[in-house]
Amino acid sequence: MEIMGIQIRTIVQDNVARRCDGCHGVIDGTPWRINLLDIVAAEKPVGWAERPMINPGPFQFDGDPACVRSWMAGKGYLFCRRSEVREIMRPISIPADRLGLCDGIHRDDHEFIPA
Repeated sequence: MEIMGIQIRTIVQDNVARRCDGCHGVIDGTPWRINLLDIVAAEKPVGWAERPMINPGPFQFDGDPACVRSWMAGKGYLFCRRSEVREIMRPISIPADRLGLCDGIHRDDHEFIPA
């Protein structure tokens, strides 16, 4: 392999870091990202020794919405049937210590199903 005119014989192939969080395949081109953003700010920031309740991301995927749904299922999230997979998803607290994800665009009640 040659980099900037210098022959490097130890590198056989480049490492690809852009992988889909759903199917773990290599992402060709620009990844499609999702952020989990709450509409209400926390009372205080999480301390250095604590963990936040949810990692806001960004999480990157290829263009297939099924990859996003499989990632949600792997994390134990529920998905609102009235929403679509979008760039910003809102976490909704559900009894039994679970979270549902919704795009927050519809105005009627949520209908959560397993992702």
